[in-house]
Amino acid sequence: MLKKIVGSAALLTLLASPAAADKVKIGFVTTLTTPVAVIGKDMRDAVDLAVEHIGGKMANLDVEIIYADDEFNSQKGKQATERLVLSDNVDIVAGYIWSNVLLASAPVVLNEGKILISANAGPSPLAGAQCNQNFFNIAWQNDQTPMALGELLNQEGVESLYLVAPNYAAGQNMVAGVERTFKGKIVGKDMTVWPSQRDWSAELSKVKAAKPEGVFTFYPGPAGPAFIKQYQQAGLAGTVPLYSVYTLDSISLPLFQKANMETVLGTKMTQFWAPDLDNPANKKFVADFRAKYGRYPSFYAAQSYDSIMYIKSAIEAVNGDVLNTAGMRAALKKADFPSVRGKFTMGNNHFPIQNFYERTVVKDADGNWTTAGGRVVLKDHQDPYASQCKMP
Repeated sequence: MLKKIVGSAALLTLLASPAAADKVKIGFVTTLTTPVAVIGKDMRDAVDLAVEHIGGKMANLDVEIIYADDEFNSQKGKQATERLVLSDNVDIVAGYIWSNVLLASAPVVLNEGKILISANAGPSPLAGAQCNQNFFNIAWQNDQTPMALGELLNQEGVESLYLVAPNYAAGQNMVAGVERTFKGKIVGKDMTVWPSQRDWSAELSKVKAAKPEGVFTFYPGPAGPAFIKQYQQAGLAGTVPLYSVYTLDSISLPLFQKANMETVLGTKMTQFWAPDLDNPANKKFVADFRAKYGRYPSFYAAQSYDSIMYIKSAIEAVNGDVLNTAGMRAALKKADFPSVRGKFTMGNNHFPIQNFYERTVVKDADGNWTTAGGRVVLKDHQDPYASQCKMP
């Protein structure tokens, strides 16, 4: 009788325990509709390539990617995240282009005790006072790339600068980043309406009047080509050098090339990654992406590809036990995976400590417009908000 009781208790315990997972479910939030869906498509293509490269497996588990559309809207993004977490019951949530969408969505994931990995957006609150043990960023903190640009401007001898950027979380971080490192004089600053503004004639007139030695801008997605076209039409392209971040990339450059806007050739920017970075992971990624999709990958694609390899390293560290959040978290802190950027470390706030490079718009050997990496502008750089993060 005692054996029967013990056996029944063991059976009940087994039945009450969560069944071992046979797959890992990853929710990936990006923009799949509206005119900026071109970015989301690049990210989705990179994720699909990464899953193909790993044979659809992480540890012993099949990989299921559930894509969700934020519709370029913070509330829609939050609702999409809620469906992934509460209805689809994904194990990990990743993606996010836009800082405002991420800030609205993060509490949904983190309050459920799940791991959240940003493949792009890096708003300052999540790097600082609002850092969280289950939040990781595999791209950058928003200020870092423009901080590198500010330092590049110093190295280029630029002494006066005019700033034009959209007035939302990321735009504010971009401007703050340049102002943090640029040693010259800021002669003007315009924070424009986002995302609706597409006429910058007033701002460009003010640039002409200020006569700066350079102009800094940040306009992601289709807004970038629209701004640069008006910059050229205003007659500024040949007289005032334009420096940018997240504006000239593998998404926008084919459009400029098709329009024969050759003044963008030679334009300088900064970034942590370039298609020609010389490491095995990046060479395979770029070659296979171009072979599969017929175009260069953007940095959005590079980060999205990395996010899958990053998650894979965590899943394999716990031998496929997707319920072992603490174990996966420990693995993510190590960042021990073949990143397309090369070796880097993860900071105390779970944002990368990494190099940032000069990049220049060039023609490749086949005449395609792309970007080429140059000197290291910031080495092993940690974002300025890490000291505000009180995680142990």
